[in-house]
Amino acid sequence: MTAKRRVAITGIGLVTPAGLDVASTWARIKAAKGCAGPITIFDASGFSTRIAAEVKGFDDLPPIDDRKLLKYASRAHRFAIAAADQAIADAGVRPTQQDASRWGCVVGAGMMTVAHEEIAAIQKAAAPQGELEPSAILTEPVANDVMAFSRSLSTAGVSLLLRRFGIRGYASTVHTACASGGQAIGTALRLIRRGVADRVLTGGFDSMISPVGLAGFCLLSAVSPDNDSPERASRPFDLTRNGFVLGEGAGFLVLEEWNSAVQRGATIYAELAGDGNSLSSYRITDSHPSGDGPIQAMRRAIVDAGATEADIAYLNAHGTSTPMNDRSECAAVHAVFGARAMEVGVSSTKSVTGHLIAAAGAVEAGLCALAIRDGLMPPSANLRELDPDCDVNIVRDVPRPAHIGMALSNSLGFGGSNSCLAFRHPEETAALIAAGR
Repeated sequence: MTAKRRVAITGIGLVTPAGLDVASTWARIKAAKGCAGPITIFDASGFSTRIAAEVKGFDDLPPIDDRKLLKYASRAHRFAIAAADQAIADAGVRPTQQDASRWGCVVGAGMMTVAHEEIAAIQKAAAPQGELEPSAILTEPVANDVMAFSRSLSTAGVSLLLRRFGIRGYASTVHTACASGGQAIGTALRLIRRGVADRVLTGGFDSMISPVGLAGFCLLSAVSPDNDSPERASRPFDLTRNGFVLGEGAGFLVLEEWNSAVQRGATIYAELAGDGNSLSSYRITDSHPSGDGPIQAMRRAIVDAGATEADIAYLNAHGTSTPMNDRSECAAVHAVFGARAMEVGVSSTKSVTGHLIAAAGAVEAGLCALAIRDGLMPPSANLRELDPDCDVNIVRDVPRPAHIGMALSNSLGFGGSNSCLAFRHPEETAALIAAGR
């Protein structure tokens, strides 16, 4: 029987509300300083929620040196390109003519495809007629703009990345709402295990901070209306939590076959060891109070990693700061870990970054790898009074030093898609390999 190919994380790139790169993002996560503030991207004065966690100073990043590429790139696509550039540079390896077909690219893409300003332009053209009049709409420049159409495609992001890096192997886009980034990385893991690819650029990107995106979440009462105290609005597990903070950004990893990474002397942050998924059929917007869907995803990730519940030291929770999600996820923690539930450190980094939707799982995967590297469990911010229904071992306010042999990261999506990724410390992986396991 052929041994299962192991997968190393050798590159990380992050563009988040907490920072424009890995170092600045990680520093703010460790400081437990929330990123939410008044929305500046558009006029949100008419909304019940007028705050979000925006990516600030993005224009201060090194310019993307491909003007033609940028014509097809939306705001979220530019986040993706910048984060992917960082990950490739960090890994110290990129596709060549000789191996481009052995590289893959799998991305978690956001919900919003057509930009609000483009929708508004078409609506303005149609309005004078009192109904949708095709002839009038087609006279608008936006309706004749092939670039606008191309930016709206769900495959636009992965296409831009393939072009930028010359990747010619397997490529795919995952669109499962808040689980997108995690499930994209899980798909990349399986590509390498199955020998379809030797290296994969993978991650997620999103920006739903727009009138259309915010309106939907306001109507669902899913986002916090704490406009007067935005820095504390995202407070997972707190008794007074009242919704998530909408964020934006991108996270990317370079994954590669373990032996290849070792042979070229790459820095290995962690082994991406397991992937677990499930589909809840309870409600579109949340999981069953018992935690049924997350339970299945977590157990499958642990089994897929060849581990047991006793191996897990840290869980980066989905932890959105909505009443039902946090309660359901904490129920899942108790169901999965049983008597060990209070030994597993748990935190939600969304308390700092807000909820990056399709990018969330990818950014949080990168944070898990950094936690393993530094031996620090990142803290949950803004937790003052723990909800009795969220009685788990929360890492609060400051990082917790610990050797993290294994970590899990949950991403639980609207529509019922549940993702859990498992990560292993590289020293633990090396010991398993030495023991012939």
